Amino acid sequence: MSTRAELIDWLQHPWAELRAEVLDLLASDAFDVPLEIDRATHREQVLDALRVMATRGLGAVAYPEAYGGRNSPGGSIAVFETLGFGDLSTLIKFGVQFGLFGGSVYQLGTTRHHQRFLRDIGTLDLPGSYAMTEIGHGSNVRDIETRARYLSDEGVFEVHTPHHAAGKEWIGNAALHGRMATVFVQLEVDSEDHGVHALLVPLRDAEGRVLGGIRIEDNGPKVGLNGIDNGRIWFDHVRVPRENLLDRFATVTEDGRYESPISSAGRRFFTMLGTLVAGRISVAAASVSVAKRALIPAVRYSARRVQFGPDDGPERPILDFSTQRRALMPRLATTYGLHFAVRELVERYDRLIHAQAGGGEADAAGQDLDVEREVRELEVEAAGLKALTSWHAMD
Repeated sequence: MSTRAELIDWLQHPWAELRAEVLDLLASDAFDVPLEIDRATHREQVLDALRVMATRGLGAVAYPEAYGGRNSPGGSIAVFETLGFGDLSTLIKFGVQFGLFGGSVYQLGTTRHHQRFLRDIGTLDLPGSYAMTEIGHGSNVRDIETRARYLSDEGVFEVHTPHHAAGKEWIGNAALHGRMATVFVQLEVDSEDHGVHALLVPLRDAEGRVLGGIRIEDNGPKVGLNGIDNGRIWFDHVRVPRENLLDRFATVTEDGRYESPISSAGRRFFTMLGTLVAGRISVAAASVSVAKRALIPAVRYSARRVQFGPDDGPERPILDFSTQRRALMPRLATTYGLHFAVRELVERYDRLIHAQAGGGEADAAGQDLDVEREVRELEVEAAGLKALTSWHAMD
């Protein structure tokens, strides 16, 4: 095997087979997006691409085998990372459906939610959204204003948007395809506020009609991501069953008692958000793929494009010029560095998720793990790498 082939093989690990499967799909007609395509057609093509992936089980890779998955959180991020080499609308819609919507049900819900919803989410039989961001608060989750009040005499939550700026904003899958959403709300039980929690709220019926009490607007055209049906959502006293509260970290009893194994509201809030760290790692991984996409044609073309040779000699490749090398080589080196940094982070994440699920306190080598400390470190590193890699991709 040549040195180049060995390097390529090394860069594909871990989860090389999953990466190869996704690359094969990206080369197929279903994933070939024309350079010029109208928004409606693009959205339907992206939905069809997701159906292809769902049929092959790629959307459910992170979920337990009992619900059609492969029990591979790291493998799921590898799929997302590899999709970064193709149409980015497909990448983001994949992340919304299987990562954010499905991931929130898996990570914030309990067994009854998993049994009822996870398989249908993984097969795309239940398209969904992740409704956290609001018009007036952006990603400041702690201060969102959408409310859910528990009505103990009816055994339901009443979800309400108190004013226009409290509407959910830029929500993927909302404008057309989503039939249910994980909605982040300020939870009120017996006139007491308990902070941010997540509820599953139906958006549309089986025929795609928006349900009563819900108003949805299409966000319209956007640069580079017209294949995603982003939308805004407002709720007008919408009632959902008590069982729709994703209650891994807190529950409400039928008679209206709020219960949580985590006594501190602040710690409970950060624990809930910490379970969604996979999204940050996924963005970091895909950002590295985008940087590679930008560098590949730039470096290759610079190596063969010739101009301005010496008076007594032939033209020279522009990569020979120091200005071109200084523009490309540091960015190429940084991309390699970020590649390995993200891969190491993904492997640690996968190992920690399995340690948590199994209740084990040792890694594959038998070394003791302080799981809680490592999870906190991982969350910080994931947030930092998400920023660093996405800035680098833009550059």
